[in-house]
Amino acid sequence: MLGIKGREKEGKWFASANNQARFLDPRERGHWLNYLRICIRIARAVRRLHAAGLAHSDLSYKNVLVDPCTGNACIIDLDGLVVPGKYPPEVVGTPDFIAPEVVMTAHLPRDSADRRLPCIATDRHALAVLIYMYLLYRHPLRGGKVHDPDPIRDETLSMGERALFVEHAKDLSNRIRVADARPTELPWVDTERMPYTLTGPYLTPLFERAFTAGLHDPGSRPSAEDWEFALVRTADLIQPCANRDCPQGWFVFDNRRAPRCPFCGTPYPGQLPVLNFYSSRQGDSFRPDDQRLLVYTNQSLFEWHVNRHVAPNERLTEAQKTRVGYFVFHHGAWWFVNERLPHCRDLSAGREIAVGERVALRDGLQLLLSRESGGRLALVQLAGTD
Repeated sequence: MLGIKGREKEGKWFASANNQARFLDPRERGHWLNYLRICIRIARAVRRLHAAGLAHSDLSYKNVLVDPCTGNACIIDLDGLVVPGKYPPEVVGTPDFIAPEVVMTAHLPRDSADRRLPCIATDRHALAVLIYMYLLYRHPLRGGKVHDPDPIRDETLSMGERALFVEHAKDLSNRIRVADARPTELPWVDTERMPYTLTGPYLTPLFERAFTAGLHDPGSRPSAEDWEFALVRTADLIQPCANRDCPQGWFVFDNRRAPRCPFCGTPYPGQLPVLNFYSSRQGDSFRPDDQRLLVYTNQSLFEWHVNRHVAPNERLTEAQKTRVGYFVFHHGAWWFVNERLPHCRDLSAGREIAVGERVALRDGLQLLLSRESGGRLALVQLAGTD
């Protein structure tokens, strides 16, 4: 019987490689795509809280229940919500997730004008830490740098005034010491082997904002909406690993001609279709959307891929949640099967792709998905090897 069957799935169990090895059966650990889905759900929930002017005040892996086997997540302990001008914060947060400015001023009287208390800006720091930990299984600030021989003073400095990103591009002094790591923490604490950049082109700049400029400047931190947007875009770049024994199972396409899984090193065999999206602005004028979709067998196309005005969030109608087409590899070729697009057209060949018909994906194919305002055109690019 699995060790946590029937128990609440505390987020801490899944947030580090060591905790996973300590608490979880391999069948309970899930795969990387589901951790991405977990992060999307957490970011979406926090975005809705912040949109209402509320702050959680104690966002941490203690107050998030997750299930990596399904990708589900739930934020709990909402009885401590901060309502500006009405309900002040009752706690300062959980260690590892408390914003540096709160740690730095914790010694001041609560009514001091210089005291910093939990708010939306501190939630943003905690959210960034959560996402970093769920995707990379390590803490972004806990490196090898020692600030003071006194452990308590060192903790206060490393999480507060002198907090420093373990992957800071210029200051390498807080790099994690791989030689001191437990075997169960490897390879994740090796930032050379598992850098934050493996999370892809949308999340990488947000981690840089959160843990460099935003670490000590709350106004520079990415919002929950920023994270949700980047996570959703990253989910479209995800690719199943060709190695069935890969512990993570999925990885983010890195725009290389010969993609390789960063987790197990397995190269992707064969050709990999990539759809680059352009959307209509005025008439037949299409502009790039900085959005792509990686194709794999049974990959689905949805309304939010077809039209830039549709966002994959809680406002989707039931009809918009239904896929409009899918992709499949059949007899040595990649195909797109149109299920619900009434105006799909192969512009390269000048022919309509009726509902129920299919079209072969070839390099340079221009596929018009919708003629409506905001409708998209997909330009096919073939990566990988023949």
